[in-house]
Amino acid sequence: MTKIIKNDQGFTLIEMMIVLLVISVLLFVAIPNVAKQSKNINDKGCSAFQHMVEGQVQAFRIEEKRIPESLSEMAKMGYLKEDETECPNGQKLTIGKDGEVSIVK
Repeated sequence: MTKIIKNDQGFTLIEMMIVLLVISVLLFVAIPNVAKQSKNINDKGCSAFQHMVEGQVQAFRIEEKRIPESLSEMAKMGYLKEDETECPNGQKLTIGKDGEVSIVK
């Protein structure tokens, strides 16, 4: 014969409160770290965007036989999208006379 054990107690209110407390503490620890990392992610995204624009400047120079004057000129000619004239973190890019792309801080 098999003996069936039934436990109808479930969780007590105290146990549920302890679980919620532990989850809350973990969230308070995790959220500030995520917020700090978003700045680093945007800075790395800006660096990657700068390298992409440098490649587009070189393509422009090869096809047009000159260096572009600005990012807006490149956007008008189809080398960049109209909304891609600045970094994801809001920093501006400039094109130097030698075609070097730099971040304006």
